[in-house]
Amino acid sequence: MNAHIAEIEEVLARAAERGQIKGLKYAGEIMPVEAHRLAGEAGAKIIDVRTPVEYASIGHIPGTPLVEWKRLPSGEASAEFLDPLLKQYARDDMLLFLCRSGVRSHWAAEAATRAGFMCAYNILEGFEGDADASGQRGNLGGWRKAGLPWEK
Repeated sequence: MNAHIAEIEEVLARAAERGQIKGLKYAGEIMPVEAHRLAGEAGAKIIDVRTPVEYASIGHIPGTPLVEWKRLPSGEASAEFLDPLLKQYARDDMLLFLCRSGVRSHWAAEAATRAGFMCAYNILEGFEGDADASGQRGNLGGWRKAGLPWEK
């Protein structure tokens, strides 16, 4: 087996194991560096589920579509969340969901799985990571903290 394919399979096995340990209903959990690799080398699609304000003002991954999970200020799940996924992606596409910290993307991956997507993953730590002791994000994990490509 090609070493490249074996490494991708190893990443996916770790993701699945994380998911099994937590009893998740979707394919698994991916770390930001792994998500970047899967998007670049395995054709995975990263989908940002934050709000348009977060996407524009905090920053985003270049070329990543925004499919809002929850509307603010209500905090309710968007009734239209699945529509663009169903129109743009095949049920066997690898979809990696990203939010600020990995919470909304968890729910998005679960909803996508219920809709029939077989390879839905949550990107742990999200774009900004958890808040530190002073309430600031961006210092404890996340896409940006990992030094991965992003733009504002």
